[in-house]
Amino acid sequence: MGIYDRDYSREQPSGFTFGGQRSMVTNLLLINVAIYLVDWILLNSPDGPMFFRFGALTPQLFSEPWKVYQLLTYGFLHAQGPMHVAGNMYMLWLFGREIENVYGRAEFLRLYLTMIVTAGLVWVIQQQIAGPSASGMVGASGAVTGVLVLFALHYPKRTILLFLVLPAPMWVVGVLYVAADIYGAMGSHGNVAYVAHLAGAAFAFLYFRFGWNLGRLTRGLPSLKMPKGRPQLKVHDPDARERQLDRQADAILEKISREGEGSLTRKERTILEDASRRAQRRRGQ
Repeated sequence: MGIYDRDYSREQPSGFTFGGQRSMVTNLLLINVAIYLVDWILLNSPDGPMFFRFGALTPQLFSEPWKVYQLLTYGFLHAQGPMHVAGNMYMLWLFGREIENVYGRAEFLRLYLTMIVTAGLVWVIQQQIAGPSASGMVGASGAVTGVLVLFALHYPKRTILLFLVLPAPMWVVGVLYVAADIYGAMGSHGNVAYVAHLAGAAFAFLYFRFGWNLGRLTRGLPSLKMPKGRPQLKVHDPDARERQLDRQADAILEKISREGEGSLTRKERTILEDASRRAQRRRGQ
């Protein structure tokens, strides 16, 4: 069996996958919608929606540091009208599936949550500098904007229907989207956290530009390995080298399945290319 015949080397399903392992985009959609529905059910309680009341991000975060958890929880809450959550989740579904395929489930989740925290933190700082203009902020728009920007950077020539009508290359859609946020941030244009959108977009650009991998940043120091003693008797096995290379290739393919192709080192790419050539030679025999 060639290395590309193994199950984990095949393209993983994306989007709504209810059988087997769901995509991270599906998980995020389900969590956001579930929280919104619970808050909607509790709208008539005396103090308003429960999650909304405790999880919305407030401009007073620095003076109330015990509410630091709001830097994450606000990104899973949405305004009372259904269009807010529907719009964000549609954008996440539209662009997030392919970005998850690029980086892998685990790295996509790390990236999404980091953009939520980054967008929230920049918004709080802006509110402290300019003076609070809102009582709080909710919504995944900062992270979703970052996902859109990453999609535009990876697939700039992909054709997208602008406003669901006009076909346009993705780079144009990305530029127009960011330009609209810049215009909104320069003045008072409705109750929208444009600065949070721009923070998510900026983080996504830097992530792409410098080839960051958040999984590598969170790994601990490499473990120390005790040197192995030399065997007293050496047995000549001409196939041992082949089996060792196959095991290395298998481990690398499993890593791609977990973390995406972008997590590979140059050495790992070289090993995978060599394994591919050997597999082709085997099929040709």
